[in-house]
Amino acid sequence: MANCVKYKPTYILIAINIAVYIYTSIVGGNWLSTNFNNIPLIYQFNYNIFYQGAYYQLFTSMFVHASIAHIGGNMLFLLVFGLRGEEMFSLPEYLGAYLGAGLAGNLLSLAWGPNLLSVGASGAIFGLFGAIVVYSRRSIRQSLLGALVYAIFLFLITGFGPGVNLLAHIGGLGFGLLFGYLLGTRHKYHEQYTPRNPASVMMPF
Repeated sequence: MANCVKYKPTYILIAINIAVYIYTSIVGGNWLSTNFNNIPLIYQFNYNIFYQGAYYQLFTSMFVHASIAHIGGNMLFLLVFGLRGEEMFSLPEYLGAYLGAGLAGNLLSLAWGPNLLSVGASGAIFGLFGAIVVYSRRSIRQSLLGALVYAIFLFLITGFGPGVNLLAHIGGLGFGLLFGYLLGTRHKYHEQYTPRNPASVMMPF
């Protein structure tokens, strides 16, 4: 089965996120937290999307982070899940899972109304994680129940907290679970993913 390890999309995405954070820190004049009053409108502000047609924010906000702790945590999870995803998916599939989940999460976040300001890659990362967990089980004809339980468990322990955009996490994870299921169903048997350690299929680490 084709993978995208040689293209190193995980490291490229991490580099882009870090570059954007450096840019917003310089422009905003604060390295510890992002000053949204002084940076360009590349974050998701639902008012701009609803009333000014700033639909690009649904995409660009995936690469903006609110603080150094925010980007640090997200990039750690992206490194862990991204490297595993590179072994499973082709480059279009990897980017489809990541960017599609990020967009799905941001679209669902519109339900919060016009006053929401949202940033971060967590919806995209949750989606990549969901695709990995379901695909790894579906592609070797194992039950999806364990994968879903694990995905929901991780979501419950990481998806809540002050300032967390819950709808972005739900939208991203939901997209990733569906995306992984469809990929696992579509791929032929001889193309399917064979884990290096079958006993650890449940764990995308």
